[in-house]
Amino acid sequence: MKALAINGSPRRNGNTALLLRTVLNELNARGVETDFFQLGGHPVSGCRACMECRKRQNRRCVMEQDVINECIAKMDAADAIIIGSPTYFANVTTEVKALIDRAGYVAMANGRMLERKIGAAVAVHRRGGAVTVFDALNRFFLISGMIVPGSTYWNFAVGRNPGEAAEDTEGVNNLRHLAETIAWLLDRLRNDR
Repeated sequence: MKALAINGSPRRNGNTALLLRTVLNELNARGVETDFFQLGGHPVSGCRACMECRKRQNRRCVMEQDVINECIAKMDAADAIIIGSPTYFANVTTEVKALIDRAGYVAMANGRMLERKIGAAVAVHRRGGAVTVFDALNRFFLISGMIVPGSTYWNFAVGRNPGEAAEDTEGVNNLRHLAETIAWLLDRLRNDR
């Protein structure tokens, strides 16, 4: 079983990456193969609603000029997808929104290819707005027919400067618990196949 973490922050080693790696480290310790994809900071385009993905049905977006198709391919190959985003004006980053829209259309056009995969949101905020990020990501997972695991609280932590989220003990422990739940679900899915 394989878990993919997607970092929607342009800070490659910021708080979002730190939290995603916390989840991946816990999953690795439980025998889950992991992958990390850096989405944030790459120039990406939003969905143009051209509907070419529905016509072509090749598991790709027609726009080939950015990293979105590479990310979609990794999502397709994964059993669990963890998307992390910092809070930008009470929502996800531009890169994450482009991924949600484009991957969502491609998935639906290709037999709901994300259905029954595990989807987990991770958010970081300085003072507020993380619930909106958490909600936006979970809505993507749910409309895609994915399984959304819970934890001891919402999957976010507080931190502004790189590394500060590690000081949010409750947030970090919650993400470790999330990883335990994802690993448990992956084990059940493996045994059910």
